[in-house]
Amino acid sequence: MPAYELFIGLRYTRAKRRNHFISFISLISMLGIALGVAALIVVLSVMNGFQEELRARILGVASHAQVSGVNNTLADWRAVAAVVGRNPEVKAMAPYVMGQGMLSNGQRVQGAIVRGVLPDEEDRVADIGSHMRAGSLSDLRPGEFGIVLGIELARGLGVGVGDKVVVIAPQGQVTPAGILPRLKQFRVVGIFEVGMYEYDAGLALVHLDDAAKLFSLGDRVSGLRLKLDDLYRAPRVSQEIQAMLPDDLYITDWTQQHANFFRAVQIEKNVMFIILLLIVAVAAFNIVSTLVMMVTDKQADIAILRTLGASPGSIMKIFIVQGAMIGVIGTLMGALGGVLLALNVETVVPAIERLFGVHFLAKDVYYISELPSKLMWSDVTVITAVSLVLSLLATLYPSWRASRTNPAEALRYE
Repeated sequence: MPAYELFIGLRYTRAKRRNHFISFISLISMLGIALGVAALIVVLSVMNGFQEELRARILGVASHAQVSGVNNTLADWRAVAAVVGRNPEVKAMAPYVMGQGMLSNGQRVQGAIVRGVLPDEEDRVADIGSHMRAGSLSDLRPGEFGIVLGIELARGLGVGVGDKVVVIAPQGQVTPAGILPRLKQFRVVGIFEVGMYEYDAGLALVHLDDAAKLFSLGDRVSGLRLKLDDLYRAPRVSQEIQAMLPDDLYITDWTQQHANFFRAVQIEKNVMFIILLLIVAVAAFNIVSTLVMMVTDKQADIAILRTLGASPGSIMKIFIVQGAMIGVIGTLMGALGGVLLALNVETVVPAIERLFGVHFLAKDVYYISELPSKLMWSDVTVITAVSLVLSLLATLYPSWRASRTNPAEALRYE
């Protein structure tokens, strides 16, 4: 691009115009782009934060992957652990026994998943130990029939540490009176709260040996829970481990176990991106009206440039420069503001809550009571690029119209 085209385009951008309305529309277009870009960056960062927080809470109780066999049992888990442990991506393993049961305390009855664990091994693959409200996982000892309950489950049963609950297993035992469910009294030794109602109200932990007795598994377990070095590589690592296992064993990872949930979150993020992108699009296409008015206002200037030898392409480039500057400045302002706000959401939101006396995420309603934020530079790059492209596209028609100006017609009334 010749220097004079860039010079004139920049001069038109910063010069004080006779028509202040055009200047006002240019400013509005610039601020609209900045607001749209900033809103996109902040909203996507908050959604990334929610997704990360939910994933951390779910995987703090669930596992990155788990190995099991036919009928949800594993006969020799130590041999399987030796095979699985050969994969360098596997950081830790823990056997588990899983079964459904009914917990009762007097007239109160609650259904729950009863999981048998080895406390020391469980701490290596899950974070329940760090979410204990009372007691400890280490209080689960074989033969003592202790139980750790989720806080909502404990409230539903009306029990605390030291109280007794009866666990009813569906596996029946044959008696002269017929088949009766298996009953066993457990003592509450701990209560945990992970912040996910699904687990706080529906999960009970007992020692692995006690669970095996309760569900009549003998020396068998339900499977192996795995913790991987990188949870995002779980599908690939699972395929590698599956190739090492016998045909009667299978492995599932967290992307399969919670696929619908995380897919819904991702779809919501994509939809929000498209909706908020319309703000940027509207602001970018305001550049069209700005440049159309500018072309009309500069008819005489265009005609003089044409008579001095400027080509239609040069005239077009002048106005492309002017429109692009509006888009670039607006995009950079929005990107800077959006990044700063996204990095300080945890500070800004509480300040707004104190100022207006409101609370966006009440603790008694939402699992996550603080607004999380995780800025991803890939999102910033995509948003900035899309905004610049939309701004550039918006300059094409007005610039083409300016290049079609007839010098004789433009100077007739000057």
